[in-house]
Amino acid sequence: MTSPTEPAVRDPEPVRPGSRADRLAMPIAREVLVAMAEHNGVCVRPLAIRRTDLETGLTEVIDVPCGARLASKCKPCAERARKLRRQQIREGWHLDEEPTVPVEAPADDVVALVTTRAHLEFDRAALAYEHLSPAERAAQVADIDSAVADIDEQLAQCRIRGTLIPADDTAPKRVRSTRRRADAIDLPKLPVQAKTVGRVYRGKDGKTHRPSTLLTLTLGSHGPVHSAHRRGSWVAPCECGRLHAEFDPLIGTPVDPSTYDYRRAALDAIHFAKVLDRFWQNLRRAAGWNVQYAGAVELQKRFAPHAHFAVRGTVPRALMRQVAAATYHQVWWPHFDALVYDVGGKVPTWSAEIGGYCDPSTGQPLTTWQAALDALDDEHATPADVIRLGRVDARGIEHGTKDAERAIRYVTKYLTKDLVDNTHPRTDPQQAHFDRLHAELAVLPCSPTCANWLLYGVQPDAAKPGMVPGRCSGKVHQRTTLGFTGRRVLVSRQWSGKTLADHRADNRAWVRTVLAGALADDETTAAEDPNRYSFELARPEDPDVDSLAKRLMRAVSERRRWHTELQAALDTAPPTGTAHLTLAA
Repeated sequence: MTSPTEPAVRDPEPVRPGSRADRLAMPIAREVLVAMAEHNGVCVRPLAIRRTDLETGLTEVIDVPCGARLASKCKPCAERARKLRRQQIREGWHLDEEPTVPVEAPADDVVALVTTRAHLEFDRAALAYEHLSPAERAAQVADIDSAVADIDEQLAQCRIRGTLIPADDTAPKRVRSTRRRADAIDLPKLPVQAKTVGRVYRGKDGKTHRPSTLLTLTLGSHGPVHSAHRRGSWVAPCECGRLHAEFDPLIGTPVDPSTYDYRRAALDAIHFAKVLDRFWQNLRRAAGWNVQYAGAVELQKRFAPHAHFAVRGTVPRALMRQVAAATYHQVWWPHFDALVYDVGGKVPTWSAEIGGYCDPSTGQPLTTWQAALDALDDEHATPADVIRLGRVDARGIEHGTKDAERAIRYVTKYLTKDLVDNTHPRTDPQQAHFDRLHAELAVLPCSPTCANWLLYGVQPDAAKPGMVPGRCSGKVHQRTTLGFTGRRVLVSRQWSGKTLADHRADNRAWVRTVLAGALADDETTAAEDPNRYSFELARPEDPDVDSLAKRLMRAVSERRRWHTELQAALDTAPPTGTAHLTLAA
């Protein structure tokens, strides 16, 4: 019963059939088709590829998934990519054997070609000691070089990887001292063993355990922010002295925006990927073995990047904290502490006469990039900035537990979204904090070729006309990245011994095996000749390309038939341990 002060809630009036409101309430046919395709895992933006069989001459148009990684572009492809990452993390996390691939012996033709290549190199060197005229020596060198090019071309077609002689890079390289900073603590430096699997522990009950680690790395504080720390039913007070609810509009914003270090926050975001790489280098040297990891980068509510990693094996927490405290990345760029020019005012202009940028008032050329770097070769020079890590949170995870699967989903939770989607500003204070951080990123240099160097009186590397400071197209300055431009997913080389393409091939082979009615491990399919077909991208207006709606309907029908056949095969197959996939994958 409603109170006298509350308005009575009326039921919605029935819509008259055939009216405009009735028609607007109907679902749109195209949206129904797209929703059905997404529900069945069919790509909603397939690429039409024309495939021609060079043996039979048959030409057909096939649909290839777009392969998008973001749900905003294609939800089925993004979800498929996330599940593939979960499979990759799952297979490499708790390995008890080294994921090494045995190297096959070189074939006879490879040995013969390398031997011939060695003889040619000997003949070239012997020409220096023969009494020949310059013309004769040049002619014989040209013949040898032609034979060497032939040998290298044949080797490129053989089962051998790499090159015998690396490319000659004569460009001078600047070498910086690797001596640790005086303000950084020293770390133990052990010879790194070739092992990648974790240590085995034996409990009091005699059982053995080989746990792994869920690791979270964050940046340091840029100033106190409003937060709501919960531990069960207990809520910790914020820096401001209040207790915030989970959806308080102030969550993630600075307590005092005037003292919050936005410049430090922006620089940390730009170079976060570099300092992560340094952390893994230092951890391997300090632990003494080749630590393997797989993880993803996300944004915290304060819009600072942090990373979650599944780490194979365990490292003492004290050592991890010590390594994090001692890890830093030095940015050896010209100093950019203060702006020389304003974005909205007069900025340096291009001079065709000198081929560079000049001061808009005096006409004097700005310092070139190479000259600015030469000034850093002085032994008393200091880096433009130093990036450091903040807090480290490590937790042991046992194989086969619910925590292990939950941790894998936690690491890959936001892979289908843009970096800022999961922390998108929803309130005015959060939007103001977002805009202030983006404004700082808009004027900071993101790379040696960034146009923003003009604001600091330095010409960018490889400067060219038309560069406008404040309008650099680098990803650092985009609102969808908010400073972070490294790879979202970070996987070490010896994680599972497989690439994503290998995992996709394993999935396809498993499906073929199930549909064939057997789950034999030794069953293989004949590989098709890669040179049998030619491919080209078909245009939507081509006469042999059907409309997108027809292609989606055929793909939905094919996927549902395939799903039914696979489910029937799984129901009739004997129970084995090889059925490692799910129908949704």
